[in-house]
Amino acid sequence: MERYSGISPKGDLLLIMRLCETLKNRTFLHINSTRSGGGVAEILHRMLPILEEIGVAARWEIIEGDKRFFDITKKIHNALHGRTEKITKDMWDYHFEINKRNAESINLNADAVLIHDPQPVPLIEFKKGGKWIWRCHIDVSNPQKDVYEYLRRYCERYEAAIFSVSKFAKAMPLSEFIIPPSIDPISEKNMELSNDEIKGTLNRFQIPADRPIILQVSRFDRFKDPIGVIKAYKDVRKYNDCILILAGSPATDDPEGEIVLNEVKEFAEGSPDIHILLLPPFSDRDINALQRASTIVLQKSLKEGFGLTVSEAMWKGKPVIGGAAGGIPLQIIHGVTGFLVHSVEGTAFRIRQILNNPEMAKRMGGTGREYVRNNFLITRQVRDYLSVWYSLENKGKNILEL
Repeated sequence: MERYSGISPKGDLLLIMRLCETLKNRTFLHINSTRSGGGVAEILHRMLPILEEIGVAARWEIIEGDKRFFDITKKIHNALHGRTEKITKDMWDYHFEINKRNAESINLNADAVLIHDPQPVPLIEFKKGGKWIWRCHIDVSNPQKDVYEYLRRYCERYEAAIFSVSKFAKAMPLSEFIIPPSIDPISEKNMELSNDEIKGTLNRFQIPADRPIILQVSRFDRFKDPIGVIKAYKDVRKYNDCILILAGSPATDDPEGEIVLNEVKEFAEGSPDIHILLLPPFSDRDINALQRASTIVLQKSLKEGFGLTVSEAMWKGKPVIGGAAGGIPLQIIHGVTGFLVHSVEGTAFRIRQILNNPEMAKRMGGTGREYVRNNFLITRQVRDYLSVWYSLENKGKNILEL
């Protein structure tokens, strides 16, 4: 924890150490559906070593599935975001069957089990003890009703549920907590980089550094609206000479990624200043360098769980323009740390406003970095997860009694 001293708020570090005096040597199991691609996997890669270092026996397991399984879970994901999908009884049965097979191969014994998102939620049927918590990372504020109600019968068997944003939470007969995701300030994706390394990354991707750079880092997903980003850029390009970068990595649990990537390439064809980068998993230093090289960072999501790329960019002192969706409004204070937008035209207007006001951009960047320090660093999320676990183990006790 000494590595975070002077970076993270001191109160977070003190509470973590006190919690670990109670939870030390106990087992904490996390289960999701992929080790690469997306914020969940990234957080787990960073969080588990911290938990182990402070004395918690943390494990991370992945549920295995075939193409049919991930096609089904993508439909479930889209339906929970509000898109109309038809999910048949046979599909639900297959979803359960794959989880049943995984339950036979995964050691589910742990003092606390955190199940991430809908893919492994039926594993609760095979609980072997401990405190089971469902962690929902996606926007379920306006879900397709029948899909949510089907999943709800699993969710209500957990001891607790955790959501990223309060409006995602649903009234269920179990304890519910709001815990936003976080970034690790000392990871390769967020650590300080030299100017030479930043320039070297741009040269490797053949991106000129002689003009302002507009960047969006995200999976190639329609909910991230990459086509809308290109439309906004083309409007800006009529007045401001600048470059657009769309960068993302594939996720093993997203079968639509390649289709969307091809759509984006086709829409950008003929625009030499639009750079579309499909990065391999764990390209953290490259993403870091691209964010630091950028003038403005976008996250123009139409639907969003949280959108950690917003905090990543703010930590690097960049003004951010984001869609007013999911957890993005928790991170962007409109007009202070960046701008929230609702349309292509609004995005183009705010890009030009920042490009034409460098002092405002600098001020927003500095304010945003401090806002992230106080709210969205990984030590705060470790503190919150351990606090939930402590509260479930010690019902009736006030955590302040620690």
